[in-house]
Amino acid sequence: MNHSEIFEKFVAVSQTRPLNAEELDLINSHPQGLAGLIGLRFTHISADEIRSEVEVVPDHHQPWGVANGGLFCTITESTASVGSLILAGKPVVGVNNNTDFLKPVAEGTVTAVATPLYKGRRTQLWEVKISQGDVLLAASTLRTMVVQ
Repeated sequence: MNHSEIFEKFVAVSQTRPLNAEELDLINSHPQGLAGLIGLRFTHISADEIRSEVEVVPDHHQPWGVANGGLFCTITESTASVGSLILAGKPVVGVNNNTDFLKPVAEGTVTAVATPLYKGRRTQLWEVKISQGDVLLAASTLRTMVVQ
């Protein structure tokens, strides 16, 4: 089963209940694309909230030794797009990713929490907060469009 087939299988399930640990493990065991390259792992998937985490490593760094801002944009896009897919029930694409970088980080696990702000029929707006422990590192919004 490839990554797309796995997500298709769990879209309907996650519209009615959060995915369980076994289902999350199946998704995380088939990483794909940029999210796979950065090591993103989903820790919670439901219709109302998506959570993911990434272990920040030197490969994610700018020349100055801290995580590149593109890492946070990728986390935002990957995490919120899954939530948008669940709500739409069909493919979506990100059309605007606005990320504010609040604190730098060089190592350790960062956690993203995505929640919907607007659930339109064709357009959705998601808020994503990325933190390390209790420290907010970045705050983002992602606007998605449903592919018709």
